[in-house]
Amino acid sequence: MKTLVIAPHPDDELLGCGGTLLRRKAEGGRLGWLIVTGITEAQGWDTERVQSRNREIDAVQAAVGFDEVFNLRLPTTRLDELPAGEIVEQFSRVFRQFAPEEVLLPHRGDVHSDHRVVFDAAASCTKWFRYPSVRRVMAYETLSETDFALPPQDAFVPNFFVDISAQIESKIAALRIYESELGKPPFPRSLEAVRALAAVRGAASGFLAAEAFQLLRERT
Repeated sequence: MKTLVIAPHPDDELLGCGGTLLRRKAEGGRLGWLIVTGITEAQGWDTERVQSRNREIDAVQAAVGFDEVFNLRLPTTRLDELPAGEIVEQFSRVFRQFAPEEVLLPHRGDVHSDHRVVFDAAASCTKWFRYPSVRRVMAYETLSETDFALPPQDAFVPNFFVDISAQIESKIAALRIYESELGKPPFPRSLEAVRALAAVRGAASGFLAAEAFQLLRERT
C-alpha cells in the first residue's frame, strides 16, 4: 500500500498517525510525507531555528522510513491568506507524482486555520476520476488542535481504529525529535498525553494502544 500523510506542520504527522505510519512501513508499504508549511528567515525566524527544523525533518524521515518527502514550505499560520487554487495545484502535483492509495489528512474541524485549509485542498485531490490511485481517505486527530474545536458539528467522531501496540514506543521515540514542540503535562502535546490518548483509543477498540481516524471515503 502507498500511504500519503499530509501534515500542515512538521509534527502533525507523528502526533496524529505516527504509529499507523510505522505499522504501514513494517507491513511493507511505501510512505509519502507532504509537509505543507515551513519556517524561513524571510518570515522572521532565526537561522539556527530554521536549520534545526530541517535537521528534525531529516531525522523524522529516517526514524519513520518515509520513501518520499514533499516539502512545500508555504508560510506557516498564513495559509488562509493564499489563493486556494494555488495550494490545490501544488497538492495535485504531489498526488500525481506519488499516486497514493491511502491518504491521511488533518481533521476539518481542527481549531488551527492551517489545518482547515489543508483539509479542503487535499479533499480536492481525492476525486477518483482525476486521482484514480486513491482508495481510502481518513482524517487523523491532532492533540491541541482536534480536541480544541468548539462547534459541536465539528467534533471528531472516530470510526476507524488502527492497533499500534507494537509501534507506540517507536512513535514516542520519534516524537522526541520534536523536542521544542513538546511540553510537560497537562500541556496537550506531551508524551504523557500521547500515551494516554493511545490507551483510550485502544480501550475503545480492544487494543493496548491505538490511533483513531474518521474514515471519510473508501472504495474497494
